[in-house]
Amino acid sequence: MDSRKNGANGEEASPAERIDARIAELGDWRGAKLARLRALIKEADPEMAEEWKWRGVPVWSHAGIICTGETYKAVVKLTFAKGAALADPAGLFNASLDGNTRRAIDFREEDAIDETAFKTLIRAAVALNLAQQAGRG
Repeated sequence: MDSRKNGANGEEASPAERIDARIAELGDWRGAKLARLRALIKEADPEMAEEWKWRGVPVWSHAGIICTGETYKAVVKLTFAKGAALADPAGLFNASLDGNTRRAIDFREEDAIDETAFKTLIRAAVALNLAQQAGRG
């Protein structure tokens, strides 16, 4: 399926439609995990915008990028654009820990999602973006 197009009219697919298509294309635990994480992101921040960047990467943004969602053979990776600046009391970040800016969470098939901690992290990332945006104005 060409995730750039939708429907019979051949119009450009929206980012949400492209993410839907990616989840469907995966057809395994990675699609289910990405779909659940996506739902949690939206629950945490109903104003979250979905984008499609860099040749097929789902991106969630609010006053700037919050995180990207990539899928690999063994993990679904959510990379937080400003993760190094976020408190992570639950210890969710488990990848890209040595960088100065980004932090990531690698979810494997068997990994449970700490939904409360995850939504708290999403909200903290949004708050950081909003605070930084307010500081520029």
